[in-house]
Amino acid sequence: MKLLNIDYIPGKNVEDLGIVKGTVVHSKNVGKDFMAAMKTLVGGELTGYTQMLNEARQIAVKRMVDEAEALGADAVINVRYGTSSVMSGAAEVIAYGTAVKILEK
Repeated sequence: MKLLNIDYIPGKNVEDLGIVKGTVVHSKNVGKDFMAAMKTLVGGELTGYTQMLNEARQIAVKRMVDEAEALGADAVINVRYGTSSVMSGAAEVIAYGTAVKILEK
């Protein structure tokens, strides 16, 4: 599945199949939360949170791709990501875009 964050596929005509999305609410464990709290005292990257968001993004993208494949799409264009805090230590990640079928010329 081709994923692009532009609204076209260069040199190709496409048929719009609709918006597809994948969402996940992901949290980290209490041990990582404690270590992140300690890290804020000295500064630096909160690697537990970085890992959590990377894993959540991968899950959201897979769900978006699964939805696109169910529509018969060849690609998803105009791919975007969003995040929001749901509660302390948990974040929602959404991946969304437009599923398209590549047309033969």
